[in-house]
Amino acid sequence: MLERLVAYLDSVKARDPAPRSRWEVLTYPGVWAVGYHRIAHWLFEAELFFLARLVNHWSRMFTAIDIHPGAKIGKNFFIDHGFSVIGETAEIGDNVTIYQCVTLGGTNPTNGKGGKRHPTISDDVIIGSGAQVIGPITVGRRARIGANAVVTDEVPEGATMIGLKARSTLVPAEEWVKEFIPYGTPCDDPCESTRELDRDCIEKLENELKQLRAEVAALRAEREPVRRSGTED
Repeated sequence: MLERLVAYLDSVKARDPAPRSRWEVLTYPGVWAVGYHRIAHWLFEAELFFLARLVNHWSRMFTAIDIHPGAKIGKNFFIDHGFSVIGETAEIGDNVTIYQCVTLGGTNPTNGKGGKRHPTISDDVIIGSGAQVIGPITVGRRARIGANAVVTDEVPEGATMIGLKARSTLVPAEEWVKEFIPYGTPCDDPCESTRELDRDCIEKLENELKQLRAEVAALRAEREPVRRSGTED
């Protein structure tokens, strides 16, 4: 048990440059929330639903993080800062990192399969602050969800999703093979603002238009008959 705890604290410290020691990591609300959830989930599996809810209620008051006792969570799950909500049928794999104010929310149960109404988060996923991942969808392994993105569709393995409604930035495979990218997405392209993307697209279109106009003018010049001096057509 002690070795597992130390390994977990080390995994958190490896993903966050702020703590100077494991003792500091022990003060993190996300660490406490996961610990309380382990107890609540054990009670939930034993069908002691009221006791599970009591533990969940205390954890929410103490940590400002709401994880339903029924949610299934893998190893080394790290919630940075907190204020997040994780629904009952959510499933989270190993080494997942989420930042503050993230919601793993549900949709109408009739839209799910077998009561599944919350997302499944695969291994090594990073979800940026304020992101909303909604419905019985699957976020593929090593995917990155950008800050404030709203994800309602399946996310392919290794994709980086940004925007509202979220879209893939089609990051090359060599970008997501990295072991860990803090805060979910790189700071340069393709995580640039929409305004910058629009400006780049406009510049490209203008350059293409100039090139097409020059080509049309050259074709017209070639087709015009050569006029001889002193004669008329």
